[in-house]
Amino acid sequence: MNKPSAGERFRYWFDNWMAKGTIALIALLGIATVVLVLVVFGLVQLFTLFGQYPNDDANTNPLDTLWGNLMRTLDPGTMGGDTNWVFRVFMLIITIGGLVIVASLIGIISGAFDSKVEDLRKGRSKVLESDHTLILGWSPKVFPIISELVIANESRGKAFIVVLADKDKVEMEDEIFAKVGKTGKTRVICRTGDPMDLADLDVVNPYSARSIILLAPEGSPDPDSDIIKTALALTNNPRRNPEPYHIVGEIADEANLEAAHLVGRDEAHWVLGSDLIGRITVQSCRQSGLSVVYSELLDFDGDEIYFTDQPSLYGATYFETQLRFVDSTVIGIVKAGVVQLNCTDDALYEAGDLLIVIAEDDSTIRLAAAGVPDAASVSTAKTPKATPERTLVLGYNSGLPGMLRELNEYVTAGSVATVLADVDEPTFPTFSNLSVEFKRGDSTNRATLDGLDVGSYEHIIVLAYRDTLDSQRADSKTLITLLQLRDMEERTNTDLNIVSEMLDDRNRELAEVTNADDFIVSDKLISLMLSQVSENKTLTAVFQTLFDPDGAEVYLSPAELYIAEGANVDFYTVLEAARRRGETAIGYRIAANAHSSADAYGVHVNPKKNEKVTFHAGDKVIVVGEG
Repeated sequence: MNKPSAGERFRYWFDNWMAKGTIALIALLGIATVVLVLVVFGLVQLFTLFGQYPNDDANTNPLDTLWGNLMRTLDPGTMGGDTNWVFRVFMLIITIGGLVIVASLIGIISGAFDSKVEDLRKGRSKVLESDHTLILGWSPKVFPIISELVIANESRGKAFIVVLADKDKVEMEDEIFAKVGKTGKTRVICRTGDPMDLADLDVVNPYSARSIILLAPEGSPDPDSDIIKTALALTNNPRRNPEPYHIVGEIADEANLEAAHLVGRDEAHWVLGSDLIGRITVQSCRQSGLSVVYSELLDFDGDEIYFTDQPSLYGATYFETQLRFVDSTVIGIVKAGVVQLNCTDDALYEAGDLLIVIAEDDSTIRLAAAGVPDAASVSTAKTPKATPERTLVLGYNSGLPGMLRELNEYVTAGSVATVLADVDEPTFPTFSNLSVEFKRGDSTNRATLDGLDVGSYEHIIVLAYRDTLDSQRADSKTLITLLQLRDMEERTNTDLNIVSEMLDDRNRELAEVTNADDFIVSDKLISLMLSQVSENKTLTAVFQTLFDPDGAEVYLSPAELYIAEGANVDFYTVLEAARRRGETAIGYRIAANAHSSADAYGVHVNPKKNEKVTFHAGDKVIVVGEG
């Protein structure tokens, strides 16, 4: 091997030096400036030794000459007053060299500034905030989650939301501003990186986060795997703090729930999205308005679920505690850390217990004089005997099998579900109470709908094709189907009970012209659930009980089963009527406002108990009870 020449060694050294960055380049320019100044100074002094004075002043101090040379490298105008052509030539040389050096310096500084701006755009600087809410991943759910957290943070002095996703930082910030708007006291910080990468996780400081929300990347072929890997990166990070995390995430497939629990252990709380939407969709098709009730309980704008300790009520029964609040509604008791919803009316509230209440804000939870129900206005009507039901499902997505399984739990033997979808016939399991018929067809086609005799079905569910179409195309298909159904309803003078799944909440306003009985905005409901649990981990047990098939559930039951027809009563009386049926009343729905978004679709959760109301045909009482 030949030994490198001196020129090759110099080039190699120069390349390495240039690779060291901005500071090294500036240092190199500084060295070049010093060398230039010294060389010219040496020439001036040499001429001086031989009596050839470059300047007219032979007594010029050498230090002044040296300083003058340095100034000429920085300011070409300095040589304007020079005399003696020999001196001028030397100064011209140093001035030209200075121009090159200064121009290079400006270019280096400008390039370094541009590079720093680009680095900031990449979102790689470390987050120093603590007690922040950390969102790992990016999907359409991020916008309602941030909106809800902003509302929840209004009572805090200053709050931070940090988002880490494999997406351009500036693009994330622009989208959040466009869809969420101003965030008030809450500052949103975006960083670019892979949530499954340990080095990228360090950038967003998860170790001091108040809560961590996991979102599957948009368009991921296996979202659950991404969620579980991110949870694994958090819980098994060798640099993590010993204190447990508060992690919340969505699992799409129930089959992956066990693996998620193994990874997250006691630090993670999982929301099974498909099960949540399936249950609400099925329940809403049989009792319209349920999704509005859940939205009211899950969002931070309105009434929410709180926990309160009221020592003055120790020893009171569950029903007696219900009568002691005028602005709040008691729905259960936490005993020894165990959540009990819809307790028996004689269950005791004791020291160490917490009351579970629905309230507008924790500041509104206050005791009042015990209300007195009007027992004479309580209805004695009996629940009619259940009969087989016919349900029509228009559309298909992967959540349908779970919905049918859920529907089977509510209907009586002999019930039928007809599925019309523009897909190959799927395989459905066998159910004990429900038989399933499949027909291939396009629900937007009028002739196809006319052939179904839609008026013969008690319930109609319009599902979004969220597995095969993007949200806008899927919602457009849903909207056209709803318009066709409402036109058929008007032409045949029939009353159809329609519940529709929407993917984008913005399309809900457009769909309201179809007068559907209810809209299930799947991503929004899941986002609300994630936001609530991220703010208060104790709520996990409450929601698990509400959404557990064997636990207490929310129902909308005909008002005539609770209050006598024509009676003008306060809500204390409704509480008494629900108590007699083994239920807890939490509100009511007025049928006349069922299609008015301005009136919350007729839903009143946690009404003031001393205000009077008269129920009419079609009105419902909202209760928590056993299925």
